[in-house]
Amino acid sequence: MAGSGVLPPGFGELEVLAVGTVLLVEGLSGLVLNGLAIISFCKTPELRSPSRLLVLSLALADSGVSLNALVAATSSLLRRWPYGSGGCQAHGFQGFVTALASISSSAAIAWERCHRHCTRRRLAWSTAGCLVLCLWMAAAFWAALPLLGWGLYDYEPLGTCCTLDYSRGDRNFISFLVTLALFNFFLPLLIMLTSYRLMAQKLKRSGHVQVSTALPGRLLLLGWGPYALLYLYAAVADATSLSPRLQMVPALIAKTMPTVNALYYALGRESVHRNA
Repeated sequence: MAGSGVLPPGFGELEVLAVGTVLLVEGLSGLVLNGLAIISFCKTPELRSPSRLLVLSLALADSGVSLNALVAATSSLLRRWPYGSGGCQAHGFQGFVTALASISSSAAIAWERCHRHCTRRRLAWSTAGCLVLCLWMAAAFWAALPLLGWGLYDYEPLGTCCTLDYSRGDRNFISFLVTLALFNFFLPLLIMLTSYRLMAQKLKRSGHVQVSTALPGRLLLLGWGPYALLYLYAAVADATSLSPRLQMVPALIAKTMPTVNALYYALGRESVHRNA
């Protein structure tokens, strides 16, 4: 289906239409909400602070994820991938850069909140700027590795979007999948869980009003966890043994994260009033 418009094995006409529609809704909602967050940061002086710079980084990353979803939605509704193999590589790279930057930005926000509540000191602009630059450079580094031969970008089972190929079982791909999952999902998740746990303990001892410290980690786990599990499964078993429909589920779940993150981090009442 990548270039022919023929339905891929395991999918019917209605299912392809449903996937394209879901991706379209996810992409548009994520782009609009994160666009509002970016505009708010630029136009509201009260929101321009080092801690909010990390939220801006998250909004920019999630905007990229939403754009990636819109490209996939368009090709799904067209029932073909119209951009060729080069476009597939670019789509996979862009999607991975922004996805990894989104995960890292969420972890950075958790660390900053823990630092602020536990030490009563706010982050300096130079520290926040350096942190944002480093996490984006790290995301670009990991996303570039498949272009250099460690891993590979290829079509999703539907054939209308591109991501990291997890169908190959050789040592090259297994080592990359495991390393990627460890450093770009489980490590950020550990940072988030530890930071919010320390923050909760500090707030409890000081008698301050409690805020939700468990929800951010759960959001990350629910949103990006299915992808991590798919990669780890592919490292120990044949991922192609899973049904094509099931293989598409992690991508559809992950594409909801820009909307969820925008509502929680950038536009939520708690974020604006307590974490600005």
